[in-house]
Amino acid sequence: MDDQLGDLPLADVLIEGDQIAAIGPAGSIAATDAEQVDGRGCIVIPGLVNAHMHTWQTALRGIASDWTLLEYFKNMHARLAAIFQPEDLHIATLMGALNQLNCGATTLVDWCHNNRTPEHNDAALDALSEAGLRAAFFQGVPRPEPKPGEKGFWERPHPRGELERLLGRAKGLISVGAGILGPQYSTLEVTLHDFKMAKELGIIASMHQGGGEPRTPKGWERLEQEDLLGPCVNIVHGQGLGEEQIRRFCSFGMSFTITPESEMIMGHGFPITGRLRKFGRAPSIGVDLESAVSGEMLMAARVALGTQRSLDNASHRVMTGAIPSTTTIPAREALAWSTIDGARMLCMEDKIGSLRPGKQADLVMISAGAINMQPVHDPISTVVMQTSLANIDSVMVAGQWKKRAGQLLVDGLPGKINRLQASGQRILNELRA
Repeated sequence: MDDQLGDLPLADVLIEGDQIAAIGPAGSIAATDAEQVDGRGCIVIPGLVNAHMHTWQTALRGIASDWTLLEYFKNMHARLAAIFQPEDLHIATLMGALNQLNCGATTLVDWCHNNRTPEHNDAALDALSEAGLRAAFFQGVPRPEPKPGEKGFWERPHPRGELERLLGRAKGLISVGAGILGPQYSTLEVTLHDFKMAKELGIIASMHQGGGEPRTPKGWERLEQEDLLGPCVNIVHGQGLGEEQIRRFCSFGMSFTITPESEMIMGHGFPITGRLRKFGRAPSIGVDLESAVSGEMLMAARVALGTQRSLDNASHRVMTGAIPSTTTIPAREALAWSTIDGARMLCMEDKIGSLRPGKQADLVMISAGAINMQPVHDPISTVVMQTSLANIDSVMVAGQWKKRAGQLLVDGLPGKINRLQASGQRILNELRA
């Protein structure tokens, strides 16, 4: 994914500490004292970047697969979320993060909005550190139905003090951002407070956009008037935005994250990939909800690519009555959405997202010898269109192996799975009681 180096059919990669020290044609790097890793028969790519996931829902895999967005709000946020204890957040976040490593994602944006106490936040943050991947913890706020006499969550400013405390705790591979409500889900007063807070703290402000009528219809116009829009603002989903709004947001350098599977099955609408490309911008990609869809980033990339190609093809046939003469989007773009564009969303493109000397050693070795992969004529297409979890051989984060020869390097994994199962069952049992 590096524009200057391009793709090398046979190459050496030298890792020193947590960085890529050198990349060159096979046999070009003299490092006789280095540990030798035989990568023949593998495709080496940058670590995937999962730009949006509610990792706290890992113990509830599959329960939301038939829900619309309205059912999700009612069942997950208004009912199930309130049952979670800090230990539930810990095991769900830990296992969700480990599964991301297993699937080839070395960076995870954990958008955590089921954290009604500081202990919940700490449990999730500790789990990310324990998993050992690169993670951005975006602290959100719970969204329960208000009790009589209570303010709604949409009327409450983001808890700055707790966010500052978390910023003080973050270290190593962990960073912190603000998962705010934005004009879609909060009042104008709260929206302005939250955007100003994030700007003052110098952190990314990420928010969901879509899913019905906004609580502040003219919120975006007011935010622009207040000079609060820029590269540190991330919009997730984006359905409901007008063409002129998207154009202006792109011109401000704002980032967009799509979650193609959940958006289409839950009622958001089609991903806005094509609308962004019209203005020369690309999305980052997230899994969103393992309670509804697979955690595999390459699966999400395929869905995003296939959906936009289908929309483009259908539009062309409506306009011309004919099948397009060539595809509108090459497979390489889908890999970029999952790597370097995810890095740009985090303002970390100087550290991750591509294989280049000086960047962090976050990489994935994909075994290309299996029956579903051979023969390999175009490595990029093979990665995007053929690769599954079964082909993710090895995963490295900051120069440290996290998966090797198809196995996660995790102690006590069966016991952790048992804890995850027990947590999910207890939450569902309490709901049904």
